[in-house]
Amino acid sequence: MSGQADFAEKLDKLARLAVNVGLGSVSGQEVVMTAPLDAVALVRRITHHAYAAGATLVTVLYNDDQAALDRFQTASEASFDQAPGWLYEGMAAAFKSGAARLAIVGEDPSLLSAQDPAKVARANRARSIAYRPALDLIARAAINWTIVAAATPAWAKTVFPDLAEDQAVDALWAAIFKASRADGADPVADWAAHNATLRARCDLMNAKRYSALHFRGPGTDLRVGLADGHIWSGGSSRAENGILYNANIPTEEIYTTPHRVRVDGTVSATKPLSYQGTLITDISVRFASGAIVEAHASSGADVLRRILETDEGARRLGEVALVPHHSPISESGLLFYNTLFDENASCHIALGQAYAKTVAGTDLMDGPALLAAGINQSLIHIDWMIGSGDIDIDGIGAGGAADPVMRKGAWA
Repeated sequence: MSGQADFAEKLDKLARLAVNVGLGSVSGQEVVMTAPLDAVALVRRITHHAYAAGATLVTVLYNDDQAALDRFQTASEASFDQAPGWLYEGMAAAFKSGAARLAIVGEDPSLLSAQDPAKVARANRARSIAYRPALDLIARAAINWTIVAAATPAWAKTVFPDLAEDQAVDALWAAIFKASRADGADPVADWAAHNATLRARCDLMNAKRYSALHFRGPGTDLRVGLADGHIWSGGSSRAENGILYNANIPTEEIYTTPHRVRVDGTVSATKPLSYQGTLITDISVRFASGAIVEAHASSGADVLRRILETDEGARRLGEVALVPHHSPISESGLLFYNTLFDENASCHIALGQAYAKTVAGTDLMDGPALLAAGINQSLIHIDWMIGSGDIDIDGIGAGGAADPVMRKGAWA
């Protein structure tokens, strides 16, 4: 098989996974898709498979890195407090009407690194506020949704700086196909087996009923208290509309909800964080009573500080996730500079909004009740990596006894 034909076959497999595993089912649904301009080939294959699976309408919204950069270099000061609220209101309306959500990522990890951090923070805050009605529906799994990736030139050159651009793009596509399990003979069957493995790990952790997790390693001594009634989740899950879906392709994590005031200690990031076009490196923070009270980074520190100032919940945790150090993405040896991949190479935590679905009994709770139950709320949800082959994790029982959960990044 020629290289071009091989690529086309794998791209088609990834598109089928996005529809049939990621979204699970789209029969009778509209699909709202967002994508970079360079992802047109994948968009078209996903659109084909969505219609073949019974989607009633596929609507695609493209984003352009150059246009985003032009805004920060050229726009008036007033621009950075604006966001297209009409667009996000429309997306929320679509989701309320039953539409599925599909996002293709592939942005330039360093697009805005040279821009004014104050403008970046203002623009991100304005977007977060406008997007909140749509995000709330996604966070509570009211609909089936998924995220997949497409190789783009700027991203590929970041991951493979020593290769020519076309070679870098080819190498990144190969890494995406492998990490997404799109390169086997039957990717759908491979995902069924993978989801079963993740479910078994969730069942084990749910049976343990730990009250906290204790992370220890270089620069890290962190105790993460877990929400009462927390539920470990991972792989496929069922949305409120009854559809079984996979939110992330790829995924290697199991995750749950921390208690917003029961996090204490210090933790250091083990990988850089690429956030909205800024690369933040060497993050280290200290938590007290659930909130970050000290924060440092060797680059992107201003952006990190402004992230933490987004709102009261931005300094608190909304997620803790366990990923073995020897996951396929970790063993690839690649730093993807993209959270969708890097979070699946490493245990991680997330600042900001929690997923209420991973706490029992929250279905009918309103905002104040969720906060009272320790479930964090924020305009942001930002994952960053804290795991490595040097990290040990203990589960702390209700009586204070410690059990080994991970040793040197491996399941104990």
